[in-house]
Order: sequence, then C-alpha cells, then structure tokens
Amino acid sequence: MTVAGSSKQIRTRLFAGIGAARRTWVATLVVSAALLLLPVIVKLDGKPHADWEQFIGRFHPAAVHVPIGLILLVPILEIAGAFRPALREAAAFILALACLACVGSLILGYLLAHGSGSTGATVTRHMWGGIGLAIGLLLCLLVRPVWAMGSTPRIYPLLLGCVMLALFWTAHQGGSLTHGAGYLTEYMPGPLKRMAALGAVNAAVPNPDSFYTKQIHPILDANCIACHGASKTEAGLRLDSYEALMMGGKDGPVIVPRSADRSLLIERVTLPAGNKHLMPAEGRPPLKPAEIAWLRSWIQAGASSTANKVAGVVIEERPREAPPQPVGDYSQWADEIETMRHAQGAKLLPVSSKPSDGLILNTEDVAASFGDAQLAQFQKFAPFIVEADLARTSVTDASFDTLARFTHLRALHLEETPVTGSGLSKLAGLSQLNYLNLSETKVTADSLAPLRSMPNLRHIYLFNTPAQPASAAETANANAGGTR
Repeated sequence: MTVAGSSKQIRTRLFAGIGAARRTWVATLVVSAALLLLPVIVKLDGKPHADWEQFIGRFHPAAVHVPIGLILLVPILEIAGAFRPALREAAAFILALACLACVGSLILGYLLAHGSGSTGATVTRHMWGGIGLAIGLLLCLLVRPVWAMGSTPRIYPLLLGCVMLALFWTAHQGGSLTHGAGYLTEYMPGPLKRMAALGAVNAAVPNPDSFYTKQIHPILDANCIACHGASKTEAGLRLDSYEALMMGGKDGPVIVPRSADRSLLIERVTLPAGNKHLMPAEGRPPLKPAEIAWLRSWIQAGASSTANKVAGVVIEERPREAPPQPVGDYSQWADEIETMRHAQGAKLLPVSSKPSDGLILNTEDVAASFGDAQLAQFQKFAPFIVEADLARTSVTDASFDTLARFTHLRALHLEETPVTGSGLSKLAGLSQLNYLNLSETKVTADSLAPLRSMPNLRHIYLFNTPAQPASAAETANANAGGTR
C-alpha cells in the first residue's frame, strides 16, 4: 500500500468520524428541542382529554422505575470500570438504555397528565424535571465517547452528577403527587425542618371554630386535596380552601348552597362502586357514611364558612387529652434494661433519652413463647412501663392481675391473644390508659362495660371480635363519634 493510499484512508475515516459526530449532535439537538417544545405544542390545559391517553399514561408509575434503576447503575459501572475495563462498555450500553427508557417514561407521564387534565405546580415541576433529566442523559451520551478517549476528563462526570441531582429532584416531585407534598418531610426531625425552612405552617383560617373548618375541610384535606390542591389540580378544581371550593372547576360549581342534591360534589362521592367518576378516585377508599352526611347537611344549611353549627348535626366534643404524667426514676435497673435491649427476648425500650418518659415492653421477637408467667416477671418495672405490646402472645385473662399494676400504662396491645375480656374490669384503675387494641380476640360487648367509666380511654379497637358493631348503622355511628 502506498503512502498516498494510506493517507487517503486516514482522511476518509476522519471525515466519516466527523460526519458521525455531526449527525449525533444534530440528533441530540432535534430531540432536545422536541422535548422542550412538547409543553408548548400539547398544552396541559386542565381539561380531561381522550380516554386512550389515560389508559396508556397510567403505565407511567410502573415504567418510571426502569430509567431510575438504570441511571443509578451508570455511575457504579463507571467507577468499577476503572478496575475492570469491560464494565466501561457495559456502562455505555446501560446509559443508552436509560436514555431511551427516560424518554419513553416521559411520554407516558405526559399522556397521563394531558389525558386526565392534571395541572398544578408539582405537576409542572415533575414534567420539567423529566424533560431536563432526558436532555441531561442525551448530553451524557454525546460527550461520553470523548471522555472515554481521555479528552475533556471533567465534563462527563460533571454532567452525570447533574443527572443524578435531577433524578432525585424529579423523583421527589413524583412522590409528592402520589403521597402528598409533605410525604418526605412529615417526620423530618425539627432541627432539619428549621434548616430547610419547613417549619412554617399554613395561615390560620379566619374562623377556626366554624363547622367548615372543624369538620368539612378535614374531610376534603384527607380525601380530595391530593388530586385537587395546589400541587395537583385535576379538572381545574381545587378544594384546599373555602374560596376555591365555592369557585368550582372546569365542570362548573361543585357546591350549590341549600341544594345538596344539585351539588356535583355530593353526586360524585355517592356514585356506585366501580363508576369511573366516583370520588375519591384512583383506588382510594370512599367517604364514610357519616362524612357524606356531614357534607350534605352543611350544604343544605347554606355551605357557610363562618357558621359554628349545622342544624341536625350533633358531634360530640371530646376534651383534649391531658399531657402524660412523668414516671419515676428507673436508673437502679438501667444495666438490666440495657442488657435486655440487646438480648433475644422481651425487651424494655426507653421512650426517649429522658427516664421520666417511661419504658415500652416489646415482645415481638418472642411472642410465640410469651405468656402470663413471663409477663409477671416484669412486675418490678410496672410503674415505669407506659406501653405494653403483647400482640400475638399467649397471655390470657389472668394477665390482667399483672397489668393492673402498670399504673402509668397508656397503650396496651392485646390483638390476636387468647383473652376473652372476663378480667377487663381490673384495668379500670389505669387512669392514663387511652389506647386498647383487642382485635382478633374473643371479647364480648358485655365484657367492655367496666371500661366505659375510664375517662381517658378514647381508642378501643375491636376488629373481628364478638364485640365488633355488626350493622352498617352502628359502624357509621362509631365512625362519626370516634373509635370508642
């Protein structure tokens, strides 16, 4: 082969490489422009559209996990590839798959939002996060070959880091749509909340004692605002404030004062099970009969935001629970309690770092072998135990003699135990007891009679027991008045 021929081949390959690079750049720019223009061309106007869009779009929550897993795998393979070069080739393949999966998931999500008429700040943030994530992955694909050859050693890692940040932010927005805006931060420690400026609360309602504030808004907040709030606004309807509720949505007003039967809200929450327009939607449980009754009565009375009472509705006002009383000092048994905490047996766990907050008796690890005799061994700790978890143990009615000595007991779990309730009267002296779970036991309604005189016992659970209310009316009354 001549020198001229060799030079010609080199030039040919060089031009071919340059041409391929140009085509890659052009393709990346075209796809990025299409993604950026998508919200402009197909606007999220808050109106429901074709059913086929929702049918296909509802695969988005499942499909979105594919690109998440692939993206998280890329940096792992890149780092491992420094020691095993073959993994670098796998990283390139996974990156390409992640890019395709991200674009596909983005399209499914957009179909879901457009088809269902979902709008709102969180929907918008989630959408733009997905678009930014897809473009970031395209740029990673574009610069990775240059990085792999040793050029521009910092651009690709920097882009990949930005992609990871975009992934976490976008995933958080998606989680907020599903679980609510406070899902991630609800149980965040106080200092972290203050650092993140999350300590602010919503502005106070003008009349905090009104029937709307105390009864109606909590129903809407618990069942409707996930889809009809500031973060997500389906069908242009928001229910997170009185003004927004009375304004209605794309289908018109949902409240017609003094006419519950003409109010769209009542119509939607009373549709038969299986009707696609039944609210709450998306598999959420329907409203309780008592909640629907309160909504009807409130609307029929004029749907006021200031009235304190509604004719025909009487709701028992429960006094606020007194703050828990401090227990005594159990420091003399501190070593024994600490040994118990690490042993394979029943444990005494401190409620907090303050001894005065008491101890929790936990039998989860030994429930099958824990009975009356084992419970009796904890009598010396009785004044310091504020919660006893005896669920699924073998304790019987004889255990009530021991439990009567737990003078600071506030919560007692006896679900799925052999107790019949014949000794429940011995708990009547536990003045601080406010929670009692007797589900899946043989307790009867008669055996509960001695507990009615206990002023602080507000939560009794009787699921699948002879004492469980049998009729729908009784269940509705129980739901309306609390858990007692």
